[in-house]
Amino acid sequence: MSFFPGKDPALGEARASDAIEQVIVPRSIDLGDFRVHRALPSAQPRLVGPFILFDHAGPAVFRAACGVDVRPHPHIGLATVTFLFDGEIMHRDSLGVVAPIRPGEINWMTAGRGIVHSERTASERRAHGDLLHGLQLWVALPAAKEEMDPAFAHHGVNDFPMVRDHGKSVRVMIGTLYGERSPLATTSETVFADATLDPGAELPIDASHEERALYVVSGEIDIMGDRFGAHTLLVLRPGDPITLKATVSAHLVIVGGAPMDGPRYIWWNFVSSRKERIDAAKAEWRSGRFSAVPGETEFIPLPERNAPPQIM
Repeated sequence: MSFFPGKDPALGEARASDAIEQVIVPRSIDLGDFRVHRALPSAQPRLVGPFILFDHAGPAVFRAACGVDVRPHPHIGLATVTFLFDGEIMHRDSLGVVAPIRPGEINWMTAGRGIVHSERTASERRAHGDLLHGLQLWVALPAAKEEMDPAFAHHGVNDFPMVRDHGKSVRVMIGTLYGERSPLATTSETVFADATLDPGAELPIDASHEERALYVVSGEIDIMGDRFGAHTLLVLRPGDPITLKATVSAHLVIVGGAPMDGPRYIWWNFVSSRKERIDAAKAEWRSGRFSAVPGETEFIPLPERNAPPQIM
């Protein structure tokens, strides 16, 4: 699951647009202290490049003694991408990694054949209350890499190249964009960038990546006369370059990459090209055969539900 304690991946909503291939209005989940906007999976099952899940949480203000508490839980067949705009989360996993993530940084956790992790607000930040605003994305692994060894990588904010020009700033977090390349290693062609625009600034999006989408974090943008506000995922038509314009100060992210090498099944925290592999992972978690997270005694039980894996 994402570090945001929302529901399992489920369908969102969609509406049509002449300017782009698909407009996805996320399903919002109210968690009391904050909301999670889930853009992927969507009503029309799909991936955008390798991205199979897209969660946007917050902004949230936690009261004293409150915070994020996601107990240890397993993943297979994917990599999680955690990116914060505000706040801090402490990551712990079954490899023995203990690593905080702060705004502008990236945690890239490769599940491969199986990993277990927890994500929590540290006690020193919890004492007086805290803020939280960020994204967690899931990247499906290529079929040939689904059973690779689990791994964890952390990159600080200064690791990523920044492009600035005429009222816009774009930090290239993953992949290659605007002539800059991120140092983060991936298993397939993947792109993720964080962009801010002043009112009236224009941002070209070329067609060098076959599958691309824009998510409006805040503000409003105009594409060919159509305006789109916050919490909207815009899936662009393959092969068509566009230029968007900020009607007010805007914050957005760009995601995409090469199409996946076939459909993927998704169930709870498991992603695989093979349904039987997800069934095996269920049995492994139920019987306690995943590795434990050092220092953690809690865990999230396997959901007791009979819904089949969703195919994407």
